[in-house]
Amino acid sequence: MNRVPATLVLADGAEFEGYAAGYLPSTGVTTGEFVFNTALSGYQEIITDPSYAGQVIAFTYPHIGNYGVTPLDEEALRPWCSGIVARDLSDLPSNWRSVGPLEGFLVQHRVPAIVGVDTRRLTRHLRRHGALPGAFGHGDPAAVESAARTARGTDGTDLVSLVTTREPYQHGEGPRHVVALDYGIKTTMVHQLARRFRVTVVPATFDADAIRALGPDGLFLSNGPGDPAALDAQVRVLDELIGTLPIFGICLGHQLLARSLGAVTYKLPFGHHGSNHPVKDLVTDRVEITAQNHNYAVSADALGRGQVSHVNLNDGVVEGIAAPRLACFSVQYHPEAGPGPHDARYLFDRFESLLTDGVLEAQ
Repeated sequence: MNRVPATLVLADGAEFEGYAAGYLPSTGVTTGEFVFNTALSGYQEIITDPSYAGQVIAFTYPHIGNYGVTPLDEEALRPWCSGIVARDLSDLPSNWRSVGPLEGFLVQHRVPAIVGVDTRRLTRHLRRHGALPGAFGHGDPAAVESAARTARGTDGTDLVSLVTTREPYQHGEGPRHVVALDYGIKTTMVHQLARRFRVTVVPATFDADAIRALGPDGLFLSNGPGDPAALDAQVRVLDELIGTLPIFGICLGHQLLARSLGAVTYKLPFGHHGSNHPVKDLVTDRVEITAQNHNYAVSADALGRGQVSHVNLNDGVVEGIAAPRLACFSVQYHPEAGPGPHDARYLFDRFESLLTDGVLEAQ
């Protein structure tokens, strides 16, 4: 396939060459915060994860798109990422589930891409210097460089208001009702909850009174994009609800719950993005391989009313907290695992037990 040459420039001046792919914006330039993902498969789920809003995903696995795309693997109605970077983008998908090539999906959803990039060099640079804003595109290289200098990262940015649902909706059946606050919820999370509960997914703008009016037996706090320190309004809602009903949080929901319990959050150098991160459950001493997607983390120094329940075995980052007396717990990683291993799906059962028995127990 003949492709137009393109340039990738990071805010610190690092430059990479490649070719334009996917959707070609009329400006010829795309900006965002560059992060890398180490998953070997699951590219469609990754691209459609709303937690990537405002970011450009660089895939470390060199061959992307070889099994095509299917609506069954979409984690949201549309991708929210700013763009993708790949070494090689396959134009010959081969899989019985495929309904078309990845590039057609990118074009349909207006997601720009740059391919042919030395993603090993890019990944090493981001590991050394941290996640960086930047730009890429097929436009004038000088325009790409200029855009890179003014590109913004995710610090201090509320991206939840961009991705949250505009109207409540329901899934599942069952005797117990869970309200899920949508900070950028993934479809697989909704499915896991709906297997156990009647679920009402509500916008992140719902206040405590609106949530209580729905009469929930429990509250679920979803994943989402951006800086948790920019979401004071959402934390104030949790301040009113903690201790009044069981709460389970994942990823951004974990960070917001931790803030409400007295903790502070901080930005990791290059984040955790992939489906192969080892985490230890301090309650059971079990080690599980987890899927992760976060740039921010919870500090263990000022956890207030909570306690650390899970830790990352690579770097010691807090991966879970619990406050049994307040009937709430959360994890930084993604137990629903779309994509990734299913080692941690027991946490949804733990939430069910909390609603059933009123006790936060290990599974």
